Amino acid sequence: MSGQAGHEAATLGGGCFWCLEAVFKELRGVVSVASGYAGGHVANPSYEQVCGKSTGHAEVVRVVFDPAELSYADLLRVFFTIHDPTTKDRQGADVGPQYRSIILAHSEAQAATAREVMEEVAKAGIWDGPLVTELVPEAPFWPAEPEHHDYFARNPWAGYCRAVVAPKVLKFRKVFADRLKRPAA
Repeated sequence: MSGQAGHEAATLGGGCFWCLEAVFKELRGVVSVASGYAGGHVANPSYEQVCGKSTGHAEVVRVVFDPAELSYADLLRVFFTIHDPTTKDRQGADVGPQYRSIILAHSEAQAATAREVMEEVAKAGIWDGPLVTELVPEAPFWPAEPEHHDYFARNPWAGYCRAVVAPKVLKFRKVFADRLKRPAA
């Protein structure tokens, strides 16, 4: 599925969607980011249902990006840097299938690129263990409730944001300083 004319979309899950959204919003070439749920079997699930672990959904972000400025492969390289793709159904203290590492490929070309990047990451030895990231075809994306959108930007001093989200954003800014969006002039 593509986004606006000339743009592409990616759907990725790597733990709490607040973390991924906060990072991808700062990545040059990203047009928009929306938090939501995908990969499950219940239509339009609620946050409470997803946290109940019975819907099969993962917390994900739908990233619309400009491939002329940011390749899908580079988007995935950032993704594999900002979450631990070696822990099944967890990111840090967040445990459950909704926190799994997952790529929902929007096309066979995206799936092929994802396999290549996963192999590259595995060979680079960046992580101590093997990757457990699921690679599956695109599934329906259900937007999260409004209170989850821009959560980090609206709640930077909340405990979870300070302890979990902020360190991931800082790591991203350090590792990918050359890929940050430029401030508006």
